[in-house]
Amino acid sequence: MPKQDKERIKKLEERIIKFREERDWEKFYKPKDIAISLALEAAEVLEHFQWKSSKEIEEYVKNSKDEISEELADVLYWVLLMSHDIDIDILKALDKKIDKNAKKYPIEKAKGRADKYNKL
Repeated sequence: MPKQDKERIKKLEERIIKFREERDWEKFYKPKDIAISLALEAAEVLEHFQWKSSKEIEEYVKNSKDEISEELADVLYWVLLMSHDIDIDILKALDKKIDKNAKKYPIEKAKGRADKYNKL
């Protein structure tokens, strides 16, 4: 990942921490509560797609990017906050996970297939 991207993530993390500190919310932000908030925000992303057909989703996404982007930003907020609080380098963790998935889903077996790795 380019250095500028890492710096941008670090600046976002710093803004999140400052936001929390200015409001004296540290006492409320325990890992359990952050994990719950992360799950709730991810569920709010899902709400945008619930009960819609593929055709409806296509149209909805075109007209609702702002609303969807806010929910995705909320998810990222909690991911960055949690990774900071429990001292996980999230970019390093993501690189490691992509490498792990590349081994579980080799191109020659997985290309064009949606099967789980143990079914390839």
